[in-house]
Amino acid sequence: MNNHITELLQKRVLVLDGAMGTMVQRYQLTEDDFRGNRFQESAIDLKGNNDLLSITRPDVIQEIHEQYLEAGADIIETNTFSGTSIAQADYALEAVVYEINKSSAEIAKKATDNFTKANPDKPRFVAGALGPTNKTASISPDVNDPAFRGITFDELVLAYKEQVEGLVDGGVDLLLVETVFDTLNAKAAAFAIQNVFDEKQITKPIMISGTITDASGRTLSGQTAEAFLVSMSHVPMLSIGFNCALGAKQLRPHLETLAKKAPCFISAYPNAGLPNEFGEYDQDPEAMGREVKAYLDDQLVNILGGCCGTIPDHIREMARLASSAQPRNIQVLEGAS
Repeated sequence: MNNHITELLQKRVLVLDGAMGTMVQRYQLTEDDFRGNRFQESAIDLKGNNDLLSITRPDVIQEIHEQYLEAGADIIETNTFSGTSIAQADYALEAVVYEINKSSAEIAKKATDNFTKANPDKPRFVAGALGPTNKTASISPDVNDPAFRGITFDELVLAYKEQVEGLVDGGVDLLLVETVFDTLNAKAAAFAIQNVFDEKQITKPIMISGTITDASGRTLSGQTAEAFLVSMSHVPMLSIGFNCALGAKQLRPHLETLAKKAPCFISAYPNAGLPNEFGEYDQDPEAMGREVKAYLDDQLVNILGGCCGTIPDHIREMARLASSAQPRNIQVLEGAS
């Protein structure tokens, strides 16, 4: 797998899928859909817990994956953005975290296997998605106590390890630590991944994707793009990049920084523009396509996809543009021997 996807990335730009949450909203699911038969007795409302749909409405999740694959995605993400015990604690569903991840991986793998079998010349891959959790290890949630932390590194490692075990057992091809707003959280995820690899005596490609939270050009924990890269450089990364928070135009300068310095492949999956006054993303595929085309023309990326607000139409346009694009050539870090 490592060699196969590396060879493909050297030849062409691979396309990642678009937003899962945006697509789920289109189905207008009810509380009963999220509960299914199994969770009818839950004392907490479960609507909005999209990861749970991999258990209660797997048909919906598989259909979404298939729509992105039909649009041309080479890599699809598992429905596990909130698939840790930390995030699932909001719904008192810590006990089903392993199952959520394993089921999500199996659903996605079934979809990619079908598409690869139908067209072996265009293999498809599953990236196990590890979200940032709703806790930060670097910043105090209490303005009156700067030293306080809502979670420890070790607690993050344990939570991520359980998630990774489910994803790996479910058959993912890659692992994607995404929407990183706190690099310490990402380090915990990477450490957990390596623990699982060591225990199972396996290895899989690792993708890391951070998020620049505002116009300052920094992550929430205060790092610039270059600092983020250096901080994660101990991880044997297939790729590093950015997603979420910004549209393609606003994300470009930060990608340029990574593209100049990263000794691995570069990924980018921005939002469909910036949110409007209602908090919605309404940049259409053609407009977004014009902005990401600049990435391709300047050979900034190796993996291109979409985040908030993107749907299969956006991915279809990206796949069209990527089909004739040259991928970025891997550079070495400045000062490296």
